[in-house]
Amino acid sequence: MKPLVLLSTDQTLLGQLQAAFARNAPQLPVVLADDPLAEQAQVAVCWFPPAGSLGALPNLKLIHSVAAGVDHLANDPSQPALPVCRVVDPAHRQGMAEYVRWAVIHYHRDFDLAMAQQQRQLWLRHPQRPAADFHIGVMGLGSLGGPIAAELAAAGYAVRGWARSEKQLPGVRTFAGSAEFNGFLDGLDLLVNLLPLTESTRGILCRQTFQALAPGAAVINCGRGQHLHQQDLIAAVGSGRLRGALLDVFDQEPLPTDNPLWSTPGIVVTPHMASCASHDCIAQQVAENARRLAGAEPLLNRVDPALGY
Repeated sequence: MKPLVLLSTDQTLLGQLQAAFARNAPQLPVVLADDPLAEQAQVAVCWFPPAGSLGALPNLKLIHSVAAGVDHLANDPSQPALPVCRVVDPAHRQGMAEYVRWAVIHYHRDFDLAMAQQQRQLWLRHPQRPAADFHIGVMGLGSLGGPIAAELAAAGYAVRGWARSEKQLPGVRTFAGSAEFNGFLDGLDLLVNLLPLTESTRGILCRQTFQALAPGAAVINCGRGQHLHQQDLIAAVGSGRLRGALLDVFDQEPLPTDNPLWSTPGIVVTPHMASCASHDCIAQQVAENARRLAGAEPLLNRVDPALGY
């Protein structure tokens, strides 16, 4: 059987994936890029593959992301034009829902203000705001965003949802396409981004978007780092146009230590921890696609190049 090759700039992850494949697919030889057997690999299992690593594999037939997203593959400009698959973990939705619930409560109940007050030893209680008066917008109503928007509506929040095409969700006022984008944004207290990254969504979190929100609104980005125009966000938070932002994804990961997002008051940085597929789930789905590739069967979770997901 041809070996799989693991490609990532995250050395810790490489070891974790090797252990997961040993547990779940012991029949598969799994190697790293510096192994002489790597050039025989037909499947590359990737998370931010090092530049030049994909192009160095002469027998490659399939590129497999270890995540639901595939934009991290752009870390390697040598990526050949081959089929790309992604991992879809049923537990991924639960983790993302937990993260978004925490982020919503952080702003709805003014915990961001309380934490800032602690630094000044300031005792000031803010009026408790009913959930129905807190307007949340969710961008992206797919397998993650749709259930999360409906869950927030069931919890009593005033929820709007926006997607590329029309959707219907219980308790959620939905908007679709560019023509309805400004109406969706108008007066929101909190904007949650769960969009896939496409050419039309790149840079969508920008000055124009921030200006359409309610004064003092907040932004949560759990989509992709490339959705955000960083300087526009820093300016909006610095001017008070936005009260803050909670960011889990970035153009470059790990976020460089000299990036101003680390130290901008009002911006919270988390290390791409909102949710991710389990290592065992990754190994099981990649192993199944390796089997399908060998048998010329349809691949699971194949990415549509036109959509980017």
